[in-house]
Amino acid sequence: MAYRKRPKILVACEFSGVVREAFRARKLNAWSCDVMPSEIPSLYHLQCDIREVINEGWDLVIAHPPCTYLTVSGLHWNKRIPEREEKTKDSLEFIQFIWNCNAKHLCMENPVGCINSRIPSMPKPQYVQPYEFGEDASKKTGLWLRGLPKLKPTKRVKGRIVDGKERWANQTDSGQNRLGPSPERSKERGRTYKGIAQAMAQQWGDYLIGLQKED
Repeated sequence: MAYRKRPKILVACEFSGVVREAFRARKLNAWSCDVMPSEIPSLYHLQCDIREVINEGWDLVIAHPPCTYLTVSGLHWNKRIPEREEKTKDSLEFIQFIWNCNAKHLCMENPVGCINSRIPSMPKPQYVQPYEFGEDASKKTGLWLRGLPKLKPTKRVKGRIVDGKERWANQTDSGQNRLGPSPERSKERGRTYKGIAQAMAQQWGDYLIGLQKED
């Protein structure tokens, strides 16, 4: 049976182009969108606020909203720096805006934070680790899914053992991330690992195409 069309995919809040390129490598109609230019120059990058395009009939939206004011590791600063709490509220409103977009199939990605405790109506996320997808790295990340199957691990990379605990290449022996404080730290930490991007493209791309075959 011929496909009705190529699935139309938006990777929102992505400047790296990693997820977009993983889908495009599979000949899928994927676009990225961010206020910053794409690090991988492409005609398929929309440099604008995602609010301008997120409701334009995408079959799948994969969103990576900024996590600076939502993560567990940063929330303790809210009591010490009052203006941070207002930014946390703004970030949560952005999360709700993305979740309420009209895409039938949606993945929203964020590290462990306050999303579910502050927005009780949100579903529980699936948590994934880069080392489950062929990467020598640890970064526990939540995937809030709508209309999508859970992502299946592809290849587990073993970490080195330190005092009976596994540690990966991006971690110190104590388990902290090796990236020190810097203006680029948030940007560097925000990139999606290629192994996870490839799993998304393979598994969710096949899922969307399978749905079209059933139509």
